[in-house]
Amino acid sequence: MIVPLSISLEVNGERVDADVLPRVNLADFLREHLQLTGTHVGCEHGVCGACTVRVNGEIVRSCLMLAVQTHGASVQTIEGLSDSGEIADLQDAFRDRNALQCGFCTPGMLMAAQDLLKQQTEPDREQIREHLSGNYCRCTGYQAIIDAVETTARGRRTA
Repeated sequence: MIVPLSISLEVNGERVDADVLPRVNLADFLREHLQLTGTHVGCEHGVCGACTVRVNGEIVRSCLMLAVQTHGASVQTIEGLSDSGEIADLQDAFRDRNALQCGFCTPGMLMAAQDLLKQQTEPDREQIREHLSGNYCRCTGYQAIIDAVETTARGRRTA
């Protein structure tokens, strides 16, 4: 019999105490236990980037991380970044530049794009492409996404 383990962590600034089975991945924990469904599950192999979240300030693939590994950690999801207003300008640029269509990849793209913009204030298009290369989009063809990130970077520099 597999026994649940108790974990305590911070999710989007709120303390969470939960009992989880050792094999539950972070994506499923966020979606099923906490109802934070903005974290999408695509390939379940860490390849597509749809499940990207921040753990202790670093972006990770939540489908590859076990929930129990986040005991004592700080986790931020797309809901947290959106609710805090941290990515409001990036979301606006994605909308304005038509950088989203079906929306499935969008949360992971936004998480990865914000990660880049926190690291570099003036990324060029090649740096944007490289940083987002682990996030797949099957609808937009990427150019609009790169445009949106570039527009946001430019706007943040002049603000």
